[in-house]
Amino acid sequence: MNAKDILEQLVAFPSVVGTPNGDIVAWVKDYLESHGAQVTVLPGPEGDRANLFATIGPKDMPGYILSGHMDVVSASERTWTSDPFRLRAEGDRLFGRGACDMKGFLAAALAGLPAMAKMPLARPIHFAFSYDEEAGCRGVPHMLRQIRNLCAPPSGAIIGEPSSMLAIRGHKGKAAARIEIHGITGHSSRPDKGLNAIHAVTAVMSATQNIVDKLPNSALDQNFEPPYSTLQIGTITGGRSVNVIPDHCVLELEARAVPGVSPADLLEPIKVTAEALEADGFRTVWEISSTYPALSLDADAPLARLMEELSGASTLAAVSFGTEAGLYQAAGIDAIICGPGDISRAHRADEFIRTDELAACEQMLVRLAETLQD
Repeated sequence: MNAKDILEQLVAFPSVVGTPNGDIVAWVKDYLESHGAQVTVLPGPEGDRANLFATIGPKDMPGYILSGHMDVVSASERTWTSDPFRLRAEGDRLFGRGACDMKGFLAAALAGLPAMAKMPLARPIHFAFSYDEEAGCRGVPHMLRQIRNLCAPPSGAIIGEPSSMLAIRGHKGKAAARIEIHGITGHSSRPDKGLNAIHAVTAVMSATQNIVDKLPNSALDQNFEPPYSTLQIGTITGGRSVNVIPDHCVLELEARAVPGVSPADLLEPIKVTAEALEADGFRTVWEISSTYPALSLDADAPLARLMEELSGASTLAAVSFGTEAGLYQAAGIDAIICGPGDISRAHRADEFIRTDELAACEQMLVRLAETLQD
């Protein structure tokens, strides 16, 4: 099967983040095993989702991981011009949910497998496919905790997020939180008898804004746009009617931090502010919904130099979006981002990847395997 045929199969699985992914895992497993790969399926704690790890070549030698996620964001946009879970070709463009982010990389890696499997590899190639990346990289940490049992310490990981096939060495870290505030309801004519949860959340919003105002003058990294850490409230919901005291309000926020700054630490003062509301009779619930660290790989790291040789272009310092790469680095594995497609096409209707981008990625990964031969 060529990369287009494989991508057609992968797109057909509606592997939306947060939903069961057994079908796509089973298909990928069968394909890998049909070409001689050693495959381990790693169920997550959710019970209906799994990561997948596979190897060609000797497991007891240091090799390289080809990392990608099998989940996609929902396809709820009304402006799709075709079925998002059926690959549509139009010239050199292949349309479908996940075609760019990031089933295109998976397809290119799997298309290169037959050629890789025929090589006398002295060092291995690993395929590490995760779930629920789009929910804040929730799946891959479970796989990384088992990596010592799956292979020798890897030399590096290539995270195939869409980067126009340019190797990228950095991204910001992220932490997202959900705050619930519970008050006491009642008729709006007697606010003295209730506790207004929406009024209470304004203290949390004020604390957030105070931090936001200070961030442009805090730690700076000119590799990023903007060059400082950021914080924002993304959603706020609460209340039932204008004449009812709202007894429940939910706020969601996120911090994105430059390397060297903990995104969770940026959220800590907001947590303190929320919990202080309990002294006034409110009940609060604080939940970290996702977190992953920043990525920062030195320009002269062996993996960076290798990617320059393979891609024929200089590495780039950083991108604004986050990936699983920071988690690989935190686990002691050098990581870099490099994949087909453009991130600007992701998470939108009529997402697409070009056939030449798939071919370029497949060729690069086969060249990587060639460097690992006897």
